[in-house]
Amino acid sequence: MNQHAPEPVMAAKGVFIDNAWRPAASGAELDVYAPAEGRVFARIASGGKEDIDSAVAAARRAVEDGAWSRLTATERGRLLTKLGIAVLENAEELAALEARDTGKPMKQARADIAACARYFEFYGGAADKVHGETIPFLAGYFVPTERVAHGVTAHIIPWNYPAQMFGRTIGPALAMGNATVVKPAEDACLTPLRLAELAAGVGFPEGALNVVPGLGETAGAALSAHPDIDFIAFTGSPEVGTMIQTAAAKNHIGCTLELGGKSPHVVFADADLEAAIPVIANTVVQNAGQTCSAGSRLLVERKAYDEVIARLKARFVGLRAGAPEMDLDLGPVINAKQKERVEGFFARAARDGVDVLAEGAVAEGVPAGGFYVPPRVFGPVPRAHCLATDEVFGPVLSVLPFDDEADGIALANGTEFGLMAGIWSTNASRAVRVARKVKAGQVYVNAYGAGGGIELPFGGMKKSGHGREKGFEALYEFSTLKTIIIKHD
Repeated sequence: MNQHAPEPVMAAKGVFIDNAWRPAASGAELDVYAPAEGRVFARIASGGKEDIDSAVAAARRAVEDGAWSRLTATERGRLLTKLGIAVLENAEELAALEARDTGKPMKQARADIAACARYFEFYGGAADKVHGETIPFLAGYFVPTERVAHGVTAHIIPWNYPAQMFGRTIGPALAMGNATVVKPAEDACLTPLRLAELAAGVGFPEGALNVVPGLGETAGAALSAHPDIDFIAFTGSPEVGTMIQTAAAKNHIGCTLELGGKSPHVVFADADLEAAIPVIANTVVQNAGQTCSAGSRLLVERKAYDEVIARLKARFVGLRAGAPEMDLDLGPVINAKQKERVEGFFARAARDGVDVLAEGAVAEGVPAGGFYVPPRVFGPVPRAHCLATDEVFGPVLSVLPFDDEADGIALANGTEFGLMAGIWSTNASRAVRVARKVKAGQVYVNAYGAGGGIELPFGGMKKSGHGREKGFEALYEFSTLKTIIIKHD
C-alpha cells in the first residue's frame, strides 16, 4: 500500500493557447473536486466561446503559416517522442495529479500515465511511416497520392481516462500535422493542462496544441460548432455524440465518435474459468467501472452458471473500494451525480427482484464525503432489464444465462451497443466462429483488454460510434487522401 504518493503539482490557472497561459476571457472559473474526498481542492479557468475562438485562430495560424506547418513528418515525430520521454520523466507527478482529480488508485493512475507516454512513443515513430501510392493510369499521366492533414482538429475528451485519452487523440492528430484544440471534461482537466505545458517545454511550436477547459454546454458546444475546424474527435455519451455529429454535419466536416458500450463476456461451459474469472472481475471494477469498454455483461452457458457464480462470489468478497493512496481494487466514482446514478440502478434491481449474487465493500477509513460505491454482481438479470441493456458506468456486473451457441451470439448482439466483447472457450473453432459473428469493434478470445492496446485499432459498431482510434487507423482518420494527376509528354 502506497501511503506516500507525491502531492500533485497543479497546472497553471487558465486556458492554454499559443504555448501561454491566459485567464478565461470571461474570468470564470470551475471548482475541481477530489472524488475520494467529495470536496473542492482547486479552481481552474472555465473557458467559453471567446476562448475557443482564440484557440481555433491560434491553431489555424500554426497549420497555415506558422512554424508547425514547416516541420517535416520526421521532425513532428521527434517532438512526439520527446513528449513521451517528458511524460515518463514526470510520471509520478502526473499519476498523483490524475489520481487526485479522478479518484482512481495510484497503481491505475501510474498505468494510465505509462499508456499516455506510449501513445506519444508510438505516434512519434509512426509520423513518417504514412506513405502515398502511385496509380497506373492513362499513357502520358503520372498519378501519385498522399495523405495530408485535415488542418485544425477539435478534440473533446471524457473524464474517465483524461491522460490516456489525451495521448490517444492528440498523438495521431499531431503526427499527421494537424493543429489541435482540446476541450477536456470539466470533471477532470488537470492532466491535460499539465501535458500541454510539457508539450510546450519540449519544443512544440505555438498553436500546435491548445487546451481550453470549460463546460460542455459552453466551450464544448462552441468548439464542435466552430466554422473554422476541419475535423472532430469525440468520446462520450451517445446523446452528446448525436449533438457533435449534427454540428459536424452542418459544417460538412468529418468526425470520429466513441460512444460507450455494454460489452459482453460470452463464457461457454468448456472455458478455463481459473483464467477467465479474474479477468472478468477486473474489467468491471477497473476505474470503478467507468470504462466505455468495461465487460459489464457476463453471458454464461447455463450448465456452467452455478460454478461461475460460486467463483465470482469468492472473487468479489475480497474487493475493496478506497482512496487513491490506499491502492486498492477501485476508487470512487467521479462525482455525486454519478454515485446517485449507480445507486439508482441498485434501487431499480431491488424493486424488480433482481438478486445481488456477489459484492465487495467500501474499505474502512475512507473519507466520509467521498463518492464510493461497492462493486456488485446481479443475476440472473432478465434480458430486457436496464441492467442488461443500459450502460451503468459503475462497478456493476450483470449475469445472464444462455442455452447454446446460437442463443449466446444472439444475446451478445442484443443491445444497441457494439464496442468490445470477450469469448471464453477452449474449443478453438467455436471461439473463432463466435468471435466473427459478434457485432463489436474489438473481440478478444480467452482474454479481454490489452494494457491500453495502443497499436490495436479501436472503435465501435451500432450506437457505440464510428471511426477508429489507436494504431495506424487513427493516422488515416486524422488525414485525408489527396490525388495529384500530372500530364506529361
